[in-house]
Amino acid sequence: MPTCASCNSNSLSADTSSGRLCCSDCGLLQDFDNLVDVYGGVSGPTGTFIRLGTSGEGTNYQYRETKIYEANKLIDDVTLRLNLAPSRGDEIKAMIGRITEGEFGQGNWFNVLIGACAYVIMRKDSKSLPIAEVAAAIGCDDYELGRMIMRVVDFLELKKPDFPEFDIVRLFERTLRNSRRFSSLGGSVRERMRKQGIFLVQCCIKWFLTTGRRPLPVVVAVLVLVAELNGIGDVSIQECAKEVNVVVNTCRLRYRELLEALVKAAQVLPWGKDVNVKNVLRHAPTVIQYMEKKCMLEPRGRKDCEGGGGIDLRDVVRECLGRNGDEDECATEVEELKKVLNDSLGRDKMKLSHECLAMVYSKSLDEMESCKSSGGFGAVHEREERQYFDPHDCTEWWNGKSELSKKLMLKNILEKDVGLDPMPPSYDKGLKACKRRRERINAAKHRIHKIMHPSKAHSDACISEDAQTGRKRKRKNTLDWEDLIIETLLLHQVKEDEIEKGWYNNLLDLHVFNSGVV
Repeated sequence: MPTCASCNSNSLSADTSSGRLCCSDCGLLQDFDNLVDVYGGVSGPTGTFIRLGTSGEGTNYQYRETKIYEANKLIDDVTLRLNLAPSRGDEIKAMIGRITEGEFGQGNWFNVLIGACAYVIMRKDSKSLPIAEVAAAIGCDDYELGRMIMRVVDFLELKKPDFPEFDIVRLFERTLRNSRRFSSLGGSVRERMRKQGIFLVQCCIKWFLTTGRRPLPVVVAVLVLVAELNGIGDVSIQECAKEVNVVVNTCRLRYRELLEALVKAAQVLPWGKDVNVKNVLRHAPTVIQYMEKKCMLEPRGRKDCEGGGGIDLRDVVRECLGRNGDEDECATEVEELKKVLNDSLGRDKMKLSHECLAMVYSKSLDEMESCKSSGGFGAVHEREERQYFDPHDCTEWWNGKSELSKKLMLKNILEKDVGLDPMPPSYDKGLKACKRRRERINAAKHRIHKIMHPSKAHSDACISEDAQTGRKRKRKNTLDWEDLIIETLLLHQVKEDEIEKGWYNNLLDLHVFNSGVV
């Protein structure tokens, strides 16, 4: 018990006017303590000036109200960083209130929840908001944000009609519109780049370059290619990847895959054998024009390119020979040009522009005249020095009138014919991997056979003879972990078809480690 500071008496009582303790014996007001101890647990009396749940005199903010206030401020801040409208912030608050039952929250997990709700709301409205951009805005990892998005989708029970697929075409349009690299371009140039980009993105979808992969690297690859086609030379993959927060090496890989696909599409052209990854940019306008015309062709059985809807090759040759050229000579040249195109393209006729065909034909005539004057095509160095025509000289190689220049459904994209219909890259890699495992299985069977039948073994080194040179070369038997696992599985009598699939861990657990368990 407190005592009086003057007479050390224990008879202290509270003064009704000031609320301070007063000594009953000497009447001295005590000034050392103004807090009355709390007795009787939670329901006991409270202090004189300090009350539970308050932050100071004159304030009455409770913990829950403060938490909700700070959560709303954080939601508004994240909405501003993502460049979303204020109405989107209200939708995010409503969704978080539904998920947390109006309690909201604090901490790092709540930031991730805000980003996940922002992504889900934009996705529901068919707006493309990349996970990488959201993760960079809230300062978290892509995988952590992805897990939170899946939890939000599962909690809200969102299905396909309410939660559509990610739209990579809209993502390309959004990236082109928000990119600082292209902000200074004119409206016509940006519109031209937009249509070309949509065309190439939907070609990537048809070529399965986007299947099972992140969309942003493909968008960066298409954006850089379109910029190069339109003469914007100060755009690099590294700068674009840094601007959209994506890995540079992945973007370079997708860019190379896109160039390789264009090389395959160019093989049907008369000069397709000369197109490779290094010079495909030079031929890209012609290749893309061919793809555009190809997807605009009518079904077989109607008029082809020599018919009423095609190009009159007679006008092309007459333009090259002169308006007053000989009619017989012109007819002969037309037949030769038709033969070249038919031999190169087969039944699929190409509908290039009048200017491009005239340029090809004039260059061919120049090469023929130079070769006749020099004595033929015999020398290899003359063939290397031969110059090809520059496709950029063709005026208006891009028309943008095909349906692939507009956003289409996946079914319609797959039905279009752009001159190339490859298998998915994952399927080709799977075939190569199965072939490699088959070779390892055969080599392992050969080693096991040599150990079990040493008398039939010739040597430890594999000797192969070259059929052309007749030389003998020795290759060392270098084994790795995969060879040893395959040998172990073969010794445990695992079927070769199962080993060829490559599920080594499951086969080891099933046939090796649990082989004695009944």
